[in-house]
Amino acid sequence: MIASTLGRGFLRATFSLIIVGLLVTAAAQARAQVAVKGVLKNYADIAHAGYEDSLLTAQKLQTAIEAFLAKPNDKTHLAAKNAWIAARVPYQQTEAYRFGNPVVDDWEGKVNAWPLDEGLIDYVAKSYGTESDENELYVANVIASSDIKIGGQKIDVPKITKSLLKKVLHEAGEIEANVATGYHAVEFLLWGQDLNGTDAGAGKRPPTDYDLKNCTNGNCARRAEYLRVVTDLLIDDLKWIVAQWAPDGPARKELLAGPEAAGLTRIFTGLGSLSYGELAGERMQLGLLINDPEEEHDCFSDNTHNSHYYDQLGIQNVYLGRYKRVDGSTVSGPSPSDLVKAKSPDVDKALRARLEDTLAAMSTMVKRAETVEAYDQMIGEGNKEGNAVVQAAIDALLGQTKAIERAVATLDLKAIEFEGSDSLDNPEKVKG
Repeated sequence: MIASTLGRGFLRATFSLIIVGLLVTAAAQARAQVAVKGVLKNYADIAHAGYEDSLLTAQKLQTAIEAFLAKPNDKTHLAAKNAWIAARVPYQQTEAYRFGNPVVDDWEGKVNAWPLDEGLIDYVAKSYGTESDENELYVANVIASSDIKIGGQKIDVPKITKSLLKKVLHEAGEIEANVATGYHAVEFLLWGQDLNGTDAGAGKRPPTDYDLKNCTNGNCARRAEYLRVVTDLLIDDLKWIVAQWAPDGPARKELLAGPEAAGLTRIFTGLGSLSYGELAGERMQLGLLINDPEEEHDCFSDNTHNSHYYDQLGIQNVYLGRYKRVDGSTVSGPSPSDLVKAKSPDVDKALRARLEDTLAAMSTMVKRAETVEAYDQMIGEGNKEGNAVVQAAIDALLGQTKAIERAVATLDLKAIEFEGSDSLDNPEKVKG
């Protein structure tokens, strides 16, 4: 009887433990599901905040530009240029949302396409040349023209309008260098060409290019019209992307309604592609390989060092699930880091370390740009110290990408193909 009682007690205890174990497992699975949904929601919240900040700073840029056009002088010109640089800070941090999110990648070319053939827009120096076998609009100079030809067809352009810029000129002839809209078109109109090569100095457009009474280089009223219209169009495009990520926005809804694994794949596709092919490759390694000062992202303003730094900060923001807004407040919540850490603290720790290493390398580059020489000088031929600073940042990005790949494997996500770059994958092709 004693043995039988003990057996029944043991069975009851074992059964109870099994039930508890099943409940714990079910609870853990439920928590995991909630955690992923929370990560995706916070990812969308950060996107909305970043694009909203981009819009707010672009509106401040617009105000500064209007003040400049009303009274073009050195002071108002500098204020407009400083407002452009400030507007780049939040926008560059949103670039981690490209590649993984088609709605962002398809839209991005309207606001951040580069490099651009500036002769499409305005006057250029003789050294720019007079024609291009690849682009019939290479020196179209729409600001100085009442009509242009595209594909042999004459098009009257009596006024600079949004429709002209976005529907006729931007990427006309399916040529990506025909950039008529976005931040870099505004940048060119504020700074003008950077004709310094690897010598010090950014673009030196005089404020009198917009002075209707003391006009330099002709067409000042039409140039002002272009600057005003392209800035207004930038505002329109940013309003559109803000709405996409709003609480009831279609991009947010689509992300949250889809499979959770697909949402995480989007996040890591964005992180890895920006880290590897876009930033390490096209924006940095390419220019360093061919030592071309024109191969820099913010080439007219010499602001490239900051653009690269804030791209990296944006990558870190997304992985850690936090973003510091321009007003000083912070958006934060469940993060991809939390998910990776739950499965492998070592993998998460390693990726966090690589993110910090890259940010430190970018900071070194920023410090050099602010105290020694601009980015276009750093990548110049024969500049061993400058080249080394840029290469260190590239190497850090490559190490970071490998750590991102390990995080992808840890989360058991399907193989993700990050954006590539010939400058990394086939450098001889680039050099040749």
